[in-house]
Amino acid sequence: MILVTGASGFIGGHVARLLVERGCVVRVLVRPSSNLSGISDLPVEHIQGDVREMRSLRPALQGCRRLYHVAADYRLWSRDPAELYRSNVEGTRNVLQAASEAAVEKVVYTSTVGTIGIPGDGGLGTEETAVTAAEMTGHYKRSKLEAERVALEFAANGLPVVIVNPTAPVGEGDLKPTPTGKIIVDFLRGAMPAYVDTGLNLVDVRDVAAGHLLAAERGRSGQRYILGARNMTLREILETLAGIAGRPAPSLRLPYGLTLGFSLVETAWASFTGREPRAPLEGVRMARKKMFVSTEKAEQELGFRPGPVEDALRRAVEWFRKNRYC
Repeated sequence: MILVTGASGFIGGHVARLLVERGCVVRVLVRPSSNLSGISDLPVEHIQGDVREMRSLRPALQGCRRLYHVAADYRLWSRDPAELYRSNVEGTRNVLQAASEAAVEKVVYTSTVGTIGIPGDGGLGTEETAVTAAEMTGHYKRSKLEAERVALEFAANGLPVVIVNPTAPVGEGDLKPTPTGKIIVDFLRGAMPAYVDTGLNLVDVRDVAAGHLLAAERGRSGQRYILGARNMTLREILETLAGIAGRPAPSLRLPYGLTLGFSLVETAWASFTGREPRAPLEGVRMARKKMFVSTEKAEQELGFRPGPVEDALRRAVEWFRKNRYC
């Protein structure tokens, strides 16, 4: 038996799907409010629970030999930032404590590329690049860095925990959508008249799922592995989407200062309305730095072999259009 938390989400859903395709018996931890449409066709056991409630985790992990802890509160803006820490930090502590009590044989914890340090000299970030909490832009990144430290504590105390750091996944099934998926949707809607000078590492969400399974099989406990594919500027991403979707890419580049000013006003207004800003301040501040990273460690130690991101972008465009996001 294998437990997947966060299976109603983008990455977690693909992890659960791949496990089922490979013949595994899968159990998923879901909240009563979870949107299960992405995994409704999968023959998996559903256990209702919440990572913030320890009493729901022990029965979920009973009889499980492996755990993929993918669940996270992934928001770049929250009216109450403490919610992110309750889910991402304390929730991770709860899940790993329950896994330790259940004598789980291997745990894969899903972190984020956002906790990877980026050298100031323009080099690529790696799992070994030094980073501090002060360098984390916003509460989401800080909460995930703290959660990584919790995972490393459990690894040091004997629980076999491997950490994976996905970059920006793209592909079908991005229900929410994620911030990267929102870029695609906004482009398809014609709601992106300009762009900023930033960069991301894109990766096929199917490859991210495969990387999780490789981490469970070959990853070393207490180690981090970046699951990414191609470093691309935002302009390159939009031009690629233009070729796929048959609509022009924006040619106007916005100065960072102008974007920051707009975001400051939007985010301040959101604190009164409670509605998520169109350009969250955390997201704009993240955009100041190109998140270009190396996947060499995952390739060498896990055998991670990501495919071309163009295929994933094409599937994403088709899925968003088919499901009327645009």
